[in-house]
Amino acid sequence: MSFDRTLDESALFRICFVCTGNICRSPMAETVFRELVKKAGYEGAITVISAGTGDWHVGESSDARTTSALSARGYDGSRHRAKQFDPELFDNLDLVVVFDRSQERILRAWANTEQDRGKVQMLLSFDSEQAAQVDVPDPYYSDTAMFDRVLGMIEKASAALFRQIEPGIRRVPS
Repeated sequence: MSFDRTLDESALFRICFVCTGNICRSPMAETVFRELVKKAGYEGAITVISAGTGDWHVGESSDARTTSALSARGYDGSRHRAKQFDPELFDNLDLVVVFDRSQERILRAWANTEQDRGKVQMLLSFDSEQAAQVDVPDPYYSDTAMFDRVLGMIEKASAALFRQIEPGIRRVPS
């Protein structure tokens, strides 16, 4: 797993979490998923990055409420810097995880092939208990309680996603 937020092309699995501005939901998911990868000892096998569909916040840190919510649960999201998703990344990614239907539409429109469109998946679709909700709400225009609620949704769905990926990583000989 690369902590400089670049794709390690030698990794067995490469995932990018994409929200709107890359300052709330996707940095939460990137941070949570990196921690799952680290705890499982798969840092060299899984690369995790995040991006946004828009360029409004490129180069900025996460929203302070994102960093605060992460910190309250023991995560360190302080090193995050927002970037915009580049459609050229599709070639080097195994999975592009989005948080709502608008991001899903945008990313699938940016994908040049059916294979790349198939890489775009909704986060909650990996968690059977939350899948019916479909979208993870954007907490940007809300309060700190919503940031905490969204982080809880992301933690639960990220754990479900990790459980689905992990057996494939475990089976590959080192």
